[in-house]
Amino acid sequence: MKYLITIIGPTAIGKTALSIQLANYYKCDIVSCDSRQFFKEMTIGTAVPNQKELAAAKHHFIQNKSITENYTVGDYEKEAISTIEKLFQFNDYVVFVGGSGLYVNAVLKGFDEFPEIDAMVRKDVTVKYEKLGITYLQDQLKSLDPQYFETVSIENPQTLLNPQRMMRFVEVCIGTQKPYSSFLKQKEKSRYFTPILIGLEADRAVLYNRINQRVDIMMDEGLLKEAKSLYSKRELNALQTVGYRELFQFFDQEISLDFAIEEIKKNTRRFAKRQLTWFKRDESTKWFDFETPTPTIIDYITGKTE
Repeated sequence: MKYLITIIGPTAIGKTALSIQLANYYKCDIVSCDSRQFFKEMTIGTAVPNQKELAAAKHHFIQNKSITENYTVGDYEKEAISTIEKLFQFNDYVVFVGGSGLYVNAVLKGFDEFPEIDAMVRKDVTVKYEKLGITYLQDQLKSLDPQYFETVSIENPQTLLNPQRMMRFVEVCIGTQKPYSSFLKQKEKSRYFTPILIGLEADRAVLYNRINQRVDIMMDEGLLKEAKSLYSKRELNALQTVGYRELFQFFDQEISLDFAIEEIKKNTRRFAKRQLTWFKRDESTKWFDFETPTPTIIDYITGKTE
């Protein structure tokens, strides 16, 4: 049997540290599924593992793409599955870690396929977007597929600001006369590995304090300078994310730096809450307090693999 030890949970909960400890114990590699950490240009604001952590275990899908590339969940599924297959040739275990629920699901269950959409429908949606803006797409998705609108709002809210993704959602709804979500998970792809899902959590006050501390550390490490270096590319989808968006507002003189930092903390806390809401839906996940000793978690994994 091949086992994909999948570590999930909210941001700042300690997933990286646990993944390295487990990778060292099982003498295996780590495959990341954090969609913010794919990009070479974004280091501090995405809490990419530091050099010591990267040296402690072999990592895959860390800063392997540029923010200028159009990298989709479907692309990630294909590349991640290919990598995992190769790793399983040498080891019965792979550690899979991250906080991006859509990307986790793509690997564990497969990414969905959609019917072809009439070119005239696509053109009509594009014209209306160019005339009415992103609000038109948001209102359309909310009306045509409220379930998926809510899902995106929880799991990946920056997608609501991505015109290409939003136009795709809307054109599928209009072109098929069915909700976009009706094409999701119609048939789970068969996987040859067994996932073991481990969730890390903490009391809300503790988690929020960890998030606030992490943001302060990011600022001390140079997040302001990093954001400034990316300011000219602020329209790219990869940068429509917490930590950069707020500092761009500061550069635009819309808010003060102190207010921007508080907004980063607040929006990160909200993001963590949405992550937990998403991950708690999967009843197969075994949840542990973030301070649980690693040997206890290894004992649980051993019980699942014997």
